[in-house]
Amino acid sequence: MRVEILTNLIVSSMLTCLIWIVQILHYPAFRYVDQKNFSNFESFHTKSISYIVMPLMLIELFLSSYLFLKDPKNTLLLASLISVILIWISTFYFSIPCHTKLGFGYDSAAIEKLIFTNWPRTILWSFKLFISIILIQGVSYERL
Repeated sequence: MRVEILTNLIVSSMLTCLIWIVQILHYPAFRYVDQKNFSNFESFHTKSISYIVMPLMLIELFLSSYLFLKDPKNTLLLASLISVILIWISTFYFSIPCHTKLGFGYDSAAIEKLIFTNWPRTILWSFKLFISIILIQGVSYERL
């Protein structure tokens, strides 16, 4: 299970770094995109970032589920899986609808909602990374 725990840490790290960049830099930059070209920008953004995010999110979901099923009494693995599920719910309930609306053109209210509703994902991925760090430390201690 060591390889899975390490892979989990790597994927969690990648997604956490990405979500912080998106939250602090990329989404706020939506405010400054030329309104005439906004639909093209939004289309480019959603397609491009999906190539990075979706495979990682699928790997994360698979790994979190697998790890929990291998050790269902481990509360850290349960918390990790719940975090991932909440991230998926937030993505489909908040982020995707905002992006869909923005696909029709510049909408300052939708941009602000996207930024605001992305905070739970940012916090959850940070929490998930924290759990992943604790889990990898546990694997390291097992080797001693």
